[in-house]
Order: sequence, then C-alpha cells, then structure tokens
Amino acid sequence: MATEYGQGYGLESGPGFPGDTGARRHRLPAGLRAPFEARSWREFGYVLLSLPIGILLFTYAVTMTSLGAGLLVTFLGVPVLAAALAGCRGFGAMERARARALLGLRVSDPEPLRLKKQGAMGWIGAVLKSGTSWRSLLYAVLQFPWSVFSFVVAVNVWAVGWAMLTYPLWFWVFPMYAGQDGLQLYGDETHRIYLDNPFEITVTALVGLLFTLATPWIVRALTTVDRLMVHGLLGPSRLATRVVELESDRGVVVDTAAADLRRIERDLHDGAQARLVNLAMDLGLAKEKLREDPRAAAVMVADAHGEVKTALQELRDLARGIHPAVLTDRGLDAALSSVASRCTVPVRVEVDLAERPASAIEGIAYFTVSELLQNISKHARATSAAVEVWRVENRLMLQVVDNGVGGAAASAGSGLAGLAERLDAVDGILVVDSPAGGPTRVTAELPWRNEPVAG
Repeated sequence: MATEYGQGYGLESGPGFPGDTGARRHRLPAGLRAPFEARSWREFGYVLLSLPIGILLFTYAVTMTSLGAGLLVTFLGVPVLAAALAGCRGFGAMERARARALLGLRVSDPEPLRLKKQGAMGWIGAVLKSGTSWRSLLYAVLQFPWSVFSFVVAVNVWAVGWAMLTYPLWFWVFPMYAGQDGLQLYGDETHRIYLDNPFEITVTALVGLLFTLATPWIVRALTTVDRLMVHGLLGPSRLATRVVELESDRGVVVDTAAADLRRIERDLHDGAQARLVNLAMDLGLAKEKLREDPRAAAVMVADAHGEVKTALQELRDLARGIHPAVLTDRGLDAALSSVASRCTVPVRVEVDLAERPASAIEGIAYFTVSELLQNISKHARATSAAVEVWRVENRLMLQVVDNGVGGAAASAGSGLAGLAERLDAVDGILVVDSPAGGPTRVTAELPWRNEPVAG
C-alpha cells in the first residue's frame, strides 16, 4: 500500500446549518451574538412550529389508534391500526426533514418495511411488526406534551426579554394612553409601585438584556430534547444500524480477501512461478548438454542452483506477508521485531502483553504494523521510529510513531484509508495525527479476543 507523505490533510467541513460560517472568527463572544445568529432563530422557529405540529400528530395518533383498537373485535380494526401506524411513519419522515432543516440534525432513514408476502395482507403484517412504526407512534404521543412545555417556556422568556429590553422605547405609552405612570411592578388597595424613573427604566432594560442573552441558550436546551427524541424514536434502531454495519464490514472483508488472493496469485505468477519455469527449462538444457559438454552443463546447473535460492527466498517473503511462522510460534513481540529489523530506519519495539490475543486479531495487528513501517521506509524520510503495543481492558492498542516529514492522510484512495477499512471490518479504529513537518503518530485500536479453547 502506497501512502504519500508530505500531502496535507485535514477534516472535511461537514454540512452545517445554512448560513453558518464554521471556521470564521467572530469579534463578539458567543454569549453576545447568540440572540442575533441565524441558528438561534431557526431553533426558536422549530419550537414555534412544534406546537401546531404536535397537536396534529397527537390528534391523529390517538384518534386512529383508539379507532383501530376499538374495532379489533372486527376485522376492520387491523387495517385501521396499520393505517394509523403507516401515517405515523409518514409524519416521522416529515419530522426528520424539519429537524434537518431547522436544527441541522441529520438522522438516517429507518429500515424499510420487509414484506414477506405480496399484497395488502403482507403490507399490513409488515407495518404491524415493524418496530419503526411503533416508535413513530410513541413519538407522536410524547411530542405533544413536550411541545406545549417548550412552546410556553420559549415564547414567554423571549417575549419578556425583548419587552423589558425595549422598555425605554415604549414606556411613554402608559402615562399617555393607560393613565398610569409606567409599568406596574406591584400594587394593592393602598400602594402601587411603577417603573417610571430613569433608574428603574435602566434596571428594567438591563434585566431584559440578561433575559434576551439567556433566551437562545434556553431554547437550545429545549431543542436538545427534541434532537434526542427525533434521533432515538425516528431514526434507525441500534439493531438495524448494527446489521447495516456488519453487512458493510462483510463486504469489506470479502473485497479485502479477494484483493489479497489476487496479489498472492500475481506474486506467484510473476515471481516464483516464472523462476521455476525458467529453472525447469535450464535443467532440461543442462541435461541435454551433460554428455556433449559437461563443463557447460555444470555452469548451467550452478546458475539453476542460484535460481532455486532466489525462488525460495521469494516464497519465504510471500509466506511471511501472509502469516509469518514467527508470529504463530513466538507471538507479536518477536514478529514485530523481525519486521522492524527490515525497516530502513531504526525502530524501537515495545510489546506489553501479558497474554496473546486470538490469532485473527494478532494477524491483523501484525499486518497493520507491517504496512505502517513499510510506509515509513518509502515515504516518511524519517531517521527513527517506534512501535508500541499494549492492552487496555478489552482493546488491543497499537501505536507507530516516526519523526519524518508528516502530512500523512487517511484520505480516500490512500493506503491508510484501506488500512482503516480493514480495521473497521473487525470493529477497529485507525487515528492519524500527522501535521506538516512531523512527527507522525498513527494509533490503531482493535478488539481484544482470546483464542477459543478447543472442546
């Protein structure tokens, strides 16, 4: 795998909210600019829309579910209940779109219906058996009381804050049209307190400023609950997500195995096999010349002996690349020390393991370090490197560090990207820290699995 060092890398700018600048620096701190940011107004708009939508969802869900449950004594209850759940799934799609547009929350679509039979009965059965349908119904029921609470809190805090903040601009309305000195703070039968002098008006505006600055954060806290509800009830279930991950990982494993087989076949065909064919031809010619010209035959046999040694060395290298014998016999410490000895720069190897992991995990760890050291030899322009292996609870940790030029990136199409895919197929993680100018630190994390005991 060829990974080009010296190329810059960075995090791709993910899709943010419309109008957000991301990396742009602001002169005002976040607390002061929050009331005027587009994100705050979108979140406030989300809360405002939640109440009418919540009423619609709750009314539909309760009415249709109650109707379907009441008709279950007849056959009509089953399709009515299925229609209620299907409608809730449709509303769930609408809510995911609303959360994506106003909250910037991107939730994947849940798993589709799995029809075991064609026709209306198959569709009804699939809707009733789908966990997504019932989670959508639960969302429609729970969203209504929460939308009432969040609407009341957000609207009142927002209205009070802006009303008090702008009080110096409109307090004159009271003495001119209401017949009182100002906004009444307290009053009973004998005594009343009005906010009517400059000091009280200024204090009122300052309190309103505090409310106004706090309102976006209160609304953001309210919408955090909405985010959790949308993500937890309207997104794919953990089981479905895990199934998709396993299917993807299985595809990666199959593709990787096919690529390895093609590589082995190519190496055998272009290397050892070609040498053995030439060896057979040379030995045939030597056999024919043995009687006529023994001296020339001896030279040809000597050349053939050299070809045999070269072919054997290529076969050893190929076998070592698949699964070296030293790894099977003596474990990671000896195997990684052997790999490090063939690196073009001095490599310090430290393996701190009280026991050996499963052979499959051990093989992946060996392959990972081998590829990283090969990259260092080819591209890093380093003068030293280090390999550390240790265990943290149920995870096997690998770290390869070099003092080269840096700039390594796990971008698409690179060797590190392929290595990351291999690790991801077994629930592993690859993290690359390689600023321009170095050093480069690549950390790999693999699940720890013990070798199964033969029973």
